[in-house]
Amino acid sequence: MNAYLGYLECPRCKHQVSEEEAFWGCVPCRQEGLPVNVHPAYDLKRSVPDEPRSASGIFRYQSLLPVKGQSLPVSLGEGSTPLLHLAELGAGIGLDNLFIKDETRNPTLSYKDRLAAVAVNHARESGASTVVVATTGNHGAAVAAYAAAAGLACVILTLESVPVEMKVLMQVYGAKVVALSSGPERWKLMRSAVNEFGWTPMSGLADPPLGSNPFGIDGYKTIAYELVEDLGRQPDYVVVPTAYGDGLTGIYRGFRDLKDLGRINAIPKMVAAEPLGPYKASLDEGGEMPISVPLRKSVAFSIASPVATYQGIQTIRRSGGTAVPVRQDATITHAQRQLAAAGLYLENSAAICLPAAASLVGGTLSREDLVVLIGTSSGLKDTRSTAKGLEDVPTISPDLNELSRIVNRV
Repeated sequence: MNAYLGYLECPRCKHQVSEEEAFWGCVPCRQEGLPVNVHPAYDLKRSVPDEPRSASGIFRYQSLLPVKGQSLPVSLGEGSTPLLHLAELGAGIGLDNLFIKDETRNPTLSYKDRLAAVAVNHARESGASTVVVATTGNHGAAVAAYAAAAGLACVILTLESVPVEMKVLMQVYGAKVVALSSGPERWKLMRSAVNEFGWTPMSGLADPPLGSNPFGIDGYKTIAYELVEDLGRQPDYVVVPTAYGDGLTGIYRGFRDLKDLGRINAIPKMVAAEPLGPYKASLDEGGEMPISVPLRKSVAFSIASPVATYQGIQTIRRSGGTAVPVRQDATITHAQRQLAAAGLYLENSAAICLPAAASLVGGTLSREDLVVLIGTSSGLKDTRSTAKGLEDVPTISPDLNELSRIVNRV
């Protein structure tokens, strides 16, 4: 039996919100001047302890997701991604038990597929015909793919500055893609489209942001479920590349489910890896209100948010975790190369989790801690950024001496 109760709840004031009102966050909190996302409410006593292993993708855990199963869920095989032990990399930074959850193995090469699978299926169950999303790429590609599979029209509002690879991935699934010059412009236009056309939003509407589609966020809970299945226990720390705190919060909610169900005895400490630092600033400030920091360009553009969210801040605090700003582009691109040397090509926005973890070793992290990095997206989403740090490929004659000279060149 599905544990979802059919309504959402504010994590701050516990105000109950209907599905139709959920995309706008908590109204009472907003009236106090604090934007707060809402989350699906569950009665875990109603959940099925173990879904059939034959169920597809993340919907093995459907009883713990806000998809009631009125029809067979649309799945592209998302989830069940590999958990890899980074033994050599871990030893190099002082961690014996460093793992990475390789989310590049999802259908559109990022963990956004988990969010999109749940959000699109919920939209389909709710009678939606058109979905709309504001995105810099990964989110849009995922929504476009799942909307296509579900037979829904899809409109994507992106930025003109996003890499061509991202635009292609959003367009190829049949979505109508338009570019704007700034994030606030996208959100304003999306709000208008939702109000006037009745489109269903797949990403956040609010400005300042409070987080993404509240149903989709719970798709990330399945990462926690899979980690505990694979490890046989909960990690000590989970490091998540973070913008609006959706992945961070969704994974935390999954661990909280497992603790409430008696599957684990403690919740891992959640670590936000961020390029601009609003979570660190907000935690240092000590209050409820998210702090904004100056906007600037970063190679980790997919997560370069200058503002934190309530959900992300509270996830860090409630789990006993922390936030780690990694501001230097060179540090992030070096981490991308380190991971590539281990056989993993991650987007810079995903590779940021490695230097974040490294910076905590010897202080927050001890050598024995079991640490999991969430490798959120593939480097194939932004190859031009990677190419800037690589040599040009030489063209040579079929001469063995010339080949040896180039291959052996230091």
